[in-house]
Amino acid sequence: MSVDSVMSRLNPLIGWILRSPVHWLLSPGLMLLNVTGRKSGRRYAIPVGYQRLGDTVTVMVSEARTKQWFRNYLEPARLEVHLRGRLLAATAEVVKPESGEFRACAEATLQRMPRLGRVFHVDFDKRVGLTDEQTATLRQEIAIVRVLLDQPSA
Repeated sequence: MSVDSVMSRLNPLIGWILRSPVHWLLSPGLMLLNVTGRKSGRRYAIPVGYQRLGDTVTVMVSEARTKQWFRNYLEPARLEVHLRGRLLAATAEVVKPESGEFRACAEATLQRMPRLGRVFHVDFDKRVGLTDEQTATLRQEIAIVRVLLDQPSA
């Protein structure tokens, strides 16, 4: 059973916690995306791991080929996020896998959290950095979504 399948079973509980006064239990590493389906028009609340730098939040989508939500952001589109107890408006866009930004985002995240490499099917070594082979694997395994928050950093 993959990490994603375990987490998807916990999504309703995680979403409830992230919207609650005790959000601080999970907020340092998880946020909630409020996504509107591009075909169905249905609203979904999706807990995701994130990295934040100022008003830019980066989400690495594991097992991307099995997921649909991030495809709403192949072109920039609006969404709301629950981040550290606050509901914020934002714009999201998928980072193109062939871009240098894709590799830079992946490298920066793995430098901060090297164990995450296993979730993404790469054996990342901080001393070596992200290799061309690992980058190619990541381009097949994940998607990276850049979320730009409307409100300035608090």
